[in-house]
Amino acid sequence: MSAIPFPKLRRGLVAILRGLKPNEAAGIGSAVFEAGIEAIEVPLNSPEPFASIETLARLLPDALVGAGTVLTPQDVDHLHDAGGRLLVSPNIDAEVMQRANHRGMVTMPGVFTPTEALLALRLGASALKFFPASVLGPSGIAAIRAVLPLDAIIGAVGGVSEANFADYKRVGVRTFGLGSSLFKPGMTSAMVRERAEAAVRAYDAVFGEE
Repeated sequence: MSAIPFPKLRRGLVAILRGLKPNEAAGIGSAVFEAGIEAIEVPLNSPEPFASIETLARLLPDALVGAGTVLTPQDVDHLHDAGGRLLVSPNIDAEVMQRANHRGMVTMPGVFTPTEALLALRLGASALKFFPASVLGPSGIAAIRAVLPLDAIIGAVGGVSEANFADYKRVGVRTFGLGSSLFKPGMTSAMVRERAEAAVRAYDAVFGEE
């Protein structure tokens, strides 16, 4: 199954806005995007996630907006109807991947082992989400990366913050999902902007602005 290419972003950063409420979506999303993070994920275990995704997709047409914790083909359809283009999941599921590819979505399924990583690529994953990255660590991801195609895009998600960027860079990882280090329910858009700007500065210091 051919993959939808992962788009070229200025920085390999995905904002994970777990717990975002629809009435916060415009302010929080704008703060993240204006700080320099172009990919935004709203996990589906957030309140009314598709309403937030629809707001973000409409407000930020140049951003890569989508959903996390996508577990069923029906979720894929709802995401598509809301205008989302990015699908992130904690696992690799053939039916979900098939529907997402049919819908032309950028996909980033969660993997933890070489078997899962290679299966995800065979099913057309745009990128791989190594999760939870804090358990594997840079050395664990490096060991698995050694058996993957050289052009596979590797993302580290779970327990990752700007403090880890340099460690992961040493093993060739340039893409990160930032969750609680960036956003927690109850935070204001100003607080999120400050954290997003700090993450962007740290990313640029390690990788250089792309």
